[in-house]
Amino acid sequence: MSIFVNKDTKVVVQGITGREGQFHARQCVAYGTQVVAGVTPGKGGQKMDDIPVFHTVAEARQATAANCSLIFVPPPFAAAAIMEAIDAEIELIVAITEGIPVLDMMKVKNYLSQSRSRLIGPNCPGIITPGECKVGIMPAPTHKPGGPIGVVSRSGTLTYEVVHQLTGKGIGQTTCIGIGGDPVNGTNFIDCLAAFQADPQTKGIVMVGEIGGSAEEEAAEFIAQNMSKPVIGFIAGLTAPPGRRMGHAGAIISGNSGTAQGKIDAMNAAGIHICKDLGRLGELCTEVFKGLY
Repeated sequence: MSIFVNKDTKVVVQGITGREGQFHARQCVAYGTQVVAGVTPGKGGQKMDDIPVFHTVAEARQATAANCSLIFVPPPFAAAAIMEAIDAEIELIVAITEGIPVLDMMKVKNYLSQSRSRLIGPNCPGIITPGECKVGIMPAPTHKPGGPIGVVSRSGTLTYEVVHQLTGKGIGQTTCIGIGGDPVNGTNFIDCLAAFQADPQTKGIVMVGEIGGSAEEEAAEFIAQNMSKPVIGFIAGLTAPPGRRMGHAGAIISGNSGTAQGKIDAMNAAGIHICKDLGRLGELCTEVFKGLY
């Protein structure tokens, strides 16, 4: 099994006629993902390769039964694109776009709460169930199908590093999710952890956090109270200077809040296996997940 996406997922790409949309839509298709439609207002009736392009998400959903949207829309228009997908009752929305204004995302968050849609991102690499479906920009060849480990991360590039080390040790993955590093996003750590806990194929989880916010502390509390599967945790930003923004909009230490050490302490208290050296994560996974793969 997997969480959120599988071989039956049907994807519509919003912004498919743009440079990034075209490139990554083709990469998803090459991986075997069912990309059934694209959307670019004013370009309905055209095709990108063999993929039909529609004016609206609603038209694309009606014509193709798409149940997932992948968004490559520039920041000023991305929130409207997300809300259009919500209006079309798309079950899963994956927003890759970086730099969406926080106020726009607060509006999206409120809109989302009144719907049945799930949003992953924004400012994220997306989601992949190895060997079945890739919805995003992650380097697919690094992933290994058929394994028992779920991966969830706030950092895209660190997701790739974790997966690379897992695959290098012969440990496959069920589903890998980059939830994004913005302060306001859709799906959080707890959503993913709960789904992994409920997935019978997932036997262990790697969670990658970073400085800023309280998501990791909340996840640690959830793990302590609700998780029976082993979790390995890593926190990026241990040496980051206070008050300085570090890449992601949410990766900033403010006063005593959001420090790497505070997150590590919370994870230790919850019984999470802490990875202190990212270069040794693969070795730690072989130790902690021994007998699971």
